[in-house]
Amino acid sequence: MIKQLLYPAFALYLAACKKGGAMTPEDYAAKTGKPVSDRTDLYALTTRTLEGKDMSLSELHGKVTLVVNVASKCGFTHQYGGLEKLYEQYKDRGFTILGFPSDDFGHQEPGTEAEIRSFCSTTYGVTFPMMKKGHVKGGEAQPFYAAISSELPEPAWNFTKYLVGKDGRLVATFPSTTKPEGPELKTAIETALAAK
Repeated sequence: MIKQLLYPAFALYLAACKKGGAMTPEDYAAKTGKPVSDRTDLYALTTRTLEGKDMSLSELHGKVTLVVNVASKCGFTHQYGGLEKLYEQYKDRGFTILGFPSDDFGHQEPGTEAEIRSFCSTTYGVTFPMMKKGHVKGGEAQPFYAAISSELPEPAWNFTKYLVGKDGRLVATFPSTTKPEGPELKTAIETALAAK
């Protein structure tokens, strides 16, 4: 109730998530009238790790990747634990997770890169790759998030999830309310892993 009073936009977002569930690029195209013919190869992009090293996403070609914008002081922060379990369950089958810390929503990621790394490791035992802290929406969005904006909506809150197939193409997005251990997400991951 308090969150609904303090964050009316967040309450509206949660209501939309309950109705919506996963959205594919085809769903988004039908909703917006944008064509899906120009699919972006997300594995052609480069990003930076939380430790400040350049990382070419081409290293992930042939893997299924779940990209999540994360925050340390959010009502969904506990999902770090579920994401780590998901990573452990599927990593040997060609699956990975990329966490992108962002302070774009409710100032819920105020920490430095070192503080974020310490928090994730100590509190949730996170071992999946973490990227540099930055924007995930708007004109200053990091390359991955800037690239997806033509195919799927930008994140509406922390812990929005984007599933990328082995070919570097977006498969679907899942709202913050989708739990990492939830059947909808796991089924989508298993389907993507089984694809040629």
